[in-house]
Amino acid sequence: MSGGLQGVLVALDVDGTVVDLDEALSDRVRAAVGRVAAAGAHVVVATGRSLHGTLPVLQRLDLHEGFAVCSNGAVTVQLDPAAEEGYRLVSRHTFDPSAVAQLLREHLPTGLFAVEVLGRGYKLTAPFPDGELTGEMEIVPFDELFAEPVMRVIIRSPEHTSAEFSRLVDEIGLHGVAYSVGWTAWLDLAPDGITKASALEEVRIRLDVEAGSTLAVGDGRNDVEMLRWAGRGVAMGNAPAEVRAAADEVTGTVTEDGLAQVLEDLVALGPAA
Repeated sequence: MSGGLQGVLVALDVDGTVVDLDEALSDRVRAAVGRVAAAGAHVVVATGRSLHGTLPVLQRLDLHEGFAVCSNGAVTVQLDPAAEEGYRLVSRHTFDPSAVAQLLREHLPTGLFAVEVLGRGYKLTAPFPDGELTGEMEIVPFDELFAEPVMRVIIRSPEHTSAEFSRLVDEIGLHGVAYSVGWTAWLDLAPDGITKASALEEVRIRLDVEAGSTLAVGDGRNDVEMLRWAGRGVAMGNAPAEVRAAADEVTGTVTEDGLAQVLEDLVALGPAA
């Protein structure tokens, strides 16, 4: 098995793919990720999570080398056990979201706004629902959120359903930023053109991996570009229809260990699996 997947890049979403909604990680998925890495593949976690929210997942997967893409592509790090924090910053993309954020605030006067602080936590206008954000929290006035360029903005509207929120975002029309709507009434804003796919392309070039030797697995709307970017894009069975439509194939759900099914076949049959 060793060396059988050298020159292959495997990009993995986290929530709904590696772990379920309760953050449970099955032994089968953990073992499958380990086998792919041991076979020589470059395993790259690519997630909407912040850096500080991603590091514990990497530890649970026993991944201590290679790259990780965080904050939907705004942050890329190279894991380095010799570094004081266990990683080195490769890239960070920032932008000025103040105009778009003000527009959203006019339409969502009770919405909650947060900006990510690299490696620490968030500055936010008011507390988010319990468990939705991790790390240090600092409540600040709305205008102070955008006193300097930021990597990522999160807008949350607990009073809306996901469908209602999606319709509202579509009606507003957001320009000059990249954005994705989550499972709940949750919106991520990122610098224009920055996605998991754009960050993974930078990693692919750094690793000198052929474009066709890439596999991506994900389940969310923020995975659509990544699935289209990959030589082989696999949607989880729990993914919404538009995500499944962007993929080359669909595997089992996260509760069925759909990711493990894909990775086990990759190890057994090789990149053509």
